Amino acid sequence: MPMAVSRRDPPATRAGDVSAPHEVAPRYLNRDVAWLDFNRRVLALASRLEVPVLERAKFLAIAAHNLDEFFQVRGAVLAQNVETGLSDRSPDGLTPAEQRELFRKCTSAFAADLDETYTRSVAPALEAAGICISDYHDLDHRDRAALDTYFAQQVFPVLTPLAVDPAHPFPYISSMSLNLAVVVADPVTRDQRVARVKVPPALPRFAVLPNTTRFVPLEQVISAHLDALFPGMDILAHQPFRLTRGADFQLDSDEDDLLEAVRDVLKRRRLSPLVVRLEVDERMSDEVRDLLVRELEMDERDVQVVHAPLDLAALFQLAALDLPEIKYPQWAPTVPAALLPQEGGFDIFAAVRAGDVLVHHPYEDFDASAVAFIEQAASDPSVLAIKQTLYRTSGKNSPIIRSLVRAAESGKQVVALVELTARFDEQANITWAEALEQAGVHVIYGIVGLKTHAKVSLVVRNEGGRVNRYCHVSTGNYNPITARIYEDIALITCDGDICADLAELFNALSGYSRDVQYRRIVVAPQQLRPTVVGFIQRESRPGGRILLKLNGLIDSEVIDALYEAAEAGAEIDLIVRGMCALNAAACAAPQRLRVRSLVGRYLEHSRIFRFGAGDDADYFISSADLMPRNLDRRVEVAVPVFQHGSRKRLDEILDLSLADDVLAWEFDSATWRKVPTTKGINAQAALQEGAARRNRGGG
Repeated sequence: MPMAVSRRDPPATRAGDVSAPHEVAPRYLNRDVAWLDFNRRVLALASRLEVPVLERAKFLAIAAHNLDEFFQVRGAVLAQNVETGLSDRSPDGLTPAEQRELFRKCTSAFAADLDETYTRSVAPALEAAGICISDYHDLDHRDRAALDTYFAQQVFPVLTPLAVDPAHPFPYISSMSLNLAVVVADPVTRDQRVARVKVPPALPRFAVLPNTTRFVPLEQVISAHLDALFPGMDILAHQPFRLTRGADFQLDSDEDDLLEAVRDVLKRRRLSPLVVRLEVDERMSDEVRDLLVRELEMDERDVQVVHAPLDLAALFQLAALDLPEIKYPQWAPTVPAALLPQEGGFDIFAAVRAGDVLVHHPYEDFDASAVAFIEQAASDPSVLAIKQTLYRTSGKNSPIIRSLVRAAESGKQVVALVELTARFDEQANITWAEALEQAGVHVIYGIVGLKTHAKVSLVVRNEGGRVNRYCHVSTGNYNPITARIYEDIALITCDGDICADLAELFNALSGYSRDVQYRRIVVAPQQLRPTVVGFIQRESRPGGRILLKLNGLIDSEVIDALYEAAEAGAEIDLIVRGMCALNAAACAAPQRLRVRSLVGRYLEHSRIFRFGAGDDADYFISSADLMPRNLDRRVEVAVPVFQHGSRKRLDEILDLSLADDVLAWEFDSATWRKVPTTKGINAQAALQEGAARRNRGGG
């Protein structure tokens, strides 16, 4: 698949270079193009015949949802940059106006691919499996009667038609809402009017026919009963449309209360005036479309004509059907061997004293590791304090939240750093932060101007009159739900230096500090960039070795260091799931700079850094990707991994990721290409098998 705009775009737009297709390869690829290329790799799974049918629907829903968020955030940023007159060029050399135009081209092409994948691949596969999305007008009398009853009892009571005429100003249309534009005529005067009907977001997107796996889009059910909403009027036309507004708002730097500042951001997001996309049904008339564009005060170029049902992210509803025969086989995470109950019961602190415990999710159980760590700390009378960062979690019902509450109620000192500004989770984070405060937890919100993205917890325990510390450091969030579908690494250790460092970090986050000198851990924004670049430079020689597993690689300084290292003789392998702005073709030694991406059942989310080879190599796991936001504007932690067994586990993950030829894509000559399957190595399946083998005592 193309690394540049899309297969529909002319060669001049390949690799993010819209001006000089025949010149030297661009040093940095456009970040928006890189993001869409990743989403194309996700979308490709929706068309793969070997993927179970409902999983294909889920991957299509994921790709559509990702595109929605891309418009809300990145689309808004680009629009604001143009409107405010910014002139700074992007690393790939584009002006703000050029970036926005490239964004439009890329997203329009991708939206067309979503349409095509649904129409030609996913919908026929669902139908072949007995799951049909039917048209209301194709139903027989009995099926229509069932939906008529559903409309009368469940839908009609929550509908509110809004007229648009001189007496009724154009209504505010909320972002991501699905709507019907209805054209009605007075039967006497023949005057025509337009009205808007919002499809209720609280109801399922697809109405299900009783005792079947057949569905009808809810907007069709509403459309079939518009006479109930506009009694006595002639219904001339009705088509669905969907609006996307910008959701990227900065906190008010003058606001003294961070909680109130975040609430203000949520309010501004709900009432955002910035329209970044209007999706319309292909049958919508030019007159209605022009009316929407005019009243929404938007650019015609931001209209997308859609042929498939609007809001394909709603296919999550179908993907959730209880039909295990057309889903991936269920996987029950194993308990890490080191954390299996021993004679006399289970003691996670004793297990960690015997040696560091490296846990690999979702193959190994989150509940038996991260949750057990906090739960035992909350119940243990010897524990004096628990300190925890929380970025995204499963809310007030999270077992970790419950344990923190119980610990505080029992008199332990409990500190929770809650990141209120985790995008799209702000309201949930406010809710459970307040619940923690009410239980007596000391809740802090971090450092002004820096998002705390580190995932760490620290337990302070009195052991025979001596205070010892234990910590859990992870590449992923403390969320038991995502821990079953996100691939992440966690380290549980009582290493004195690492624990002392984390104690210093929590003090820095809750109090005042400057230039903290850490012993082992590496913290952004002060240290992570120079440390990573320093290790890359150390390996910049013949025989040097660098292996990085990431979600994103965008930072120009890091990319430059990698180019120089390869040119100096180092062998470099990069496993980058998502955005990658590095263009190996711009390196003088591209054969030593290899880039690949794994996209499969589980979302590859861990960050593993390995610098060097053999026993002298340096290993880190981290919460940070190598992107400016992570290196410069977030509190991130990279923790070294020392013990041989843990390093061996990391090598296994990296080696399988490099050997995979089932899930893997490789970047070559400005294009992402699926790796041909020759040996049939599926890294995720192999890691599942390895976890099961270790759990059985097979090493």
